Amino acid sequence: MAAEAEILEELARLRARVPQLTGALVAGTDGLILAQDCRPVDAEGTAALTAAALAVALRLSGAAGHGEFRELVVRAESGYAAVYAAGASAALTVFAEPRTNVGRLHLEARRAGARLGELVDGALERPDRTQVQPRRERNEPSWPRQT
Repeated sequence: MAAEAEILEELARLRARVPQLTGALVAGTDGLILAQDCRPVDAEGTAALTAAALAVALRLSGAAGHGEFRELVVRAESGYAAVYAAGASAALTVFAEPRTNVGRLHLEARRAGARLGELVDGALERPDRTQVQPRRERNEPSWPRQT
């Protein structure tokens, strides 16, 4: 994905603004990793869990009639795991220490999720030129036209 460097920069800025973060990753709604900044965590497994948690959260928010999914927070004995919406096709997952100011975490992760959503959705709208181009019509030549 062309925006991967920008996504990693946004994750670094988030970690700078919330020093208690122990990791962060951006995953597609299909469970594939788009970018990660979380060394001690199984990123592929976490991305798959993010997609599963996202699916459950979407169903739950829909069943409650409360509108679109925004975030899911899990408070555990040794810290937090949270999933934030990041546009139409991705989610931001963060891990934080138990001493984290959750209000600050929400503020910064929501901002980062919005920015990451712009990057991911924008990259999907404007694919790299190196990616496979759409099929041509049958009557259109497969070679470049000379002008």
